[in-house]
Amino acid sequence: MTTKQRAYLKSLAMTMDPIFQIGKNSMTPELTRAIEEALAARELIKVSVLKNCMDDPHMLADMIAGRTHAQVVQVIGKKIVLYREGKDKNKKIELEKI
Repeated sequence: MTTKQRAYLKSLAMTMDPIFQIGKNSMTPELTRAIEEALAARELIKVSVLKNCMDDPHMLADMIAGRTHAQVVQVIGKKIVLYREGKDKNKKIELEKI
């Protein structure tokens, strides 16, 4: 992912609300599966790490990206933005031209 592509994805994510929250149970298989499905449907998602989660947001972002084959766009404070390119017919975000 190029710097321009990352900047474009960051700009799209600015207006998004987090659709998942990671709490004291940290990453469960169910949460991983739900994030996987959301990435397939949306391509770009935002995840919030709650205060009662003792794990580092950067470590969680890397863990989620590894498990879901996504890319970490950014981690700001306790917010994680992830991107995974959709299949051809489900593609919503065009990055090739940027």
